[in-house]
Amino acid sequence: MNFAAKYGPWALVAGASDGVGAAFAMGLAQRGVNVVLLARRRDVLDQVAAQINSATHAQTRTLAVDLAQPHAATIIAEATSDLEIGFLVYCAGADPNFEPFLANSVEAAESMVRRNCMVPMQLCHHFAPAMVERGRGGIVLFGSGAGFAGAPNMVAYGASKAFDMVFAEALWAELHGKGIDVLGLILGKTDTPALRELEYRRGQITSADDMPPGAAPVDEVISEAFDNLTNGPTWIVGADMRAAMQMLGSLTRNQAVNLMAQASAAAMGTPPH
Repeated sequence: MNFAAKYGPWALVAGASDGVGAAFAMGLAQRGVNVVLLARRRDVLDQVAAQINSATHAQTRTLAVDLAQPHAATIIAEATSDLEIGFLVYCAGADPNFEPFLANSVEAAESMVRRNCMVPMQLCHHFAPAMVERGRGGIVLFGSGAGFAGAPNMVAYGASKAFDMVFAEALWAELHGKGIDVLGLILGKTDTPALRELEYRRGQITSADDMPPGAAPVDEVISEAFDNLTNGPTWIVGADMRAAMQMLGSLTRNQAVNLMAQASAAAMGTPPH
């Protein structure tokens, strides 16, 4: 069975406006799968759709939805009710702030949890039954190394990514024997527009057009993702990330948190507490 026959005819990519989401959507289209592009900004989605339409024969549909709003999953389900979704990709939910928990409102943390935990869970519950009935399909949930241990400046974010990782693993355990490839894709520092903007605001790079030091190129991340769709339940992207996570796993939880705190302080350019 070729890629499009296994995962098509349509894929839904949440977080498709730029970075890894847009690149994953393009990769799906290049493999013959039609793509629903979902994010908050319709104008940017339209640009991504135009790029896909000019480079491939795949069909596209754009869907502007704020994934942190109430009933986001219901809106998405209704907007795609006429499509056969064979592939769900959820790569929304980055933290643009990287600030202490108490520096932001509790509503900001609640929005993070809705966007990173509630909505992907709801979408999986909505789209997976038809995949199981067909005996084929795929689900990719983007995670982060921040989910392996707690650290300052990413309290709600790290916790939500821990949820995503365990959720993907458990879903894989239930569905992989039914023909559904489920993958929790764990990323480290990745060269996305959001990261460039964050590091530029902090003065860590001189221009938002510069590549942040130590960041993995998006095309390398996406290539590794497609190469490992069937290697679930969890795939950690990048040899350095895999080595770091293996090392973290050899530590006590206290040691792992202390190490993550040091990494967080280094990212902020401040001494650890």
